[in-house]
Amino acid sequence: MAGIAETVDQRDERLTPRLTPVERETVQDRVYGQLRRTLINGGFAAGDMLRIVDLAERLKTSTMPVREALGRLVSEQALEALPNRSVRVPLITRQRLDDLERARILIEGRLVALACHRLTPDDHEGLKQTNRDCEAAFERHGQDIAPVTSEINQRFHFQIYRAAGSQVLIPMVESLWLQSGPVVRAAAHIHDEQGGLAATNHHWTIVAALEARDEQAAVDALANDIGRSFDLVRGRLDAGDEAA
Repeated sequence: MAGIAETVDQRDERLTPRLTPVERETVQDRVYGQLRRTLINGGFAAGDMLRIVDLAERLKTSTMPVREALGRLVSEQALEALPNRSVRVPLITRQRLDDLERARILIEGRLVALACHRLTPDDHEGLKQTNRDCEAAFERHGQDIAPVTSEINQRFHFQIYRAAGSQVLIPMVESLWLQSGPVVRAAAHIHDEQGGLAATNHHWTIVAALEARDEQAAVDALANDIGRSFDLVRGRLDAGDEAA
């Protein structure tokens, strides 16, 4: 019997996948993650003051994890600490706008170039479906459409970026998206006022270039996609000649 039991144990060990200990997510991690997603998706406007007590109340937690999460976001330049110990979403100035746009086109363009020859036909179809999901969301015109389409937009881009296979560049892009959230929010409001081409138009151009394995065309299409939001906000800044 012992021999049979040993054989069963050995078989089970072969069939059971190797498991690693699951890390416990702390309250601070959850608070940080939610604030981070909110910033990326344009949930906060440029210049918004973030009070620890208010956020703790809204998140149903104590002030300590909120304070620590805000500190992490300040270190990532997504938020800025003011002399009176308060924290706010950075203002959109012309200098910051231009700097963010340059960095995003440079780094994200490189990821698109790397991914261009690695994406499979299944990947292309996945990108098309994501774009169709975004178009369907726009057509529904729900009250909270902006956070939904923002998440879909992020999904579209990072499907491409992950295919590039760079563990170094991806965190850089995530940081830039974190800092760009208020710009995307402002651009969405301006677009609603002025109208124009839907964001998915640029995405279809990117997909077509990727399918054709045309690296330069894909990079150019991405630059146009990124520049669209920044140009809308830049035009508003130029008209008022002040920080947004």
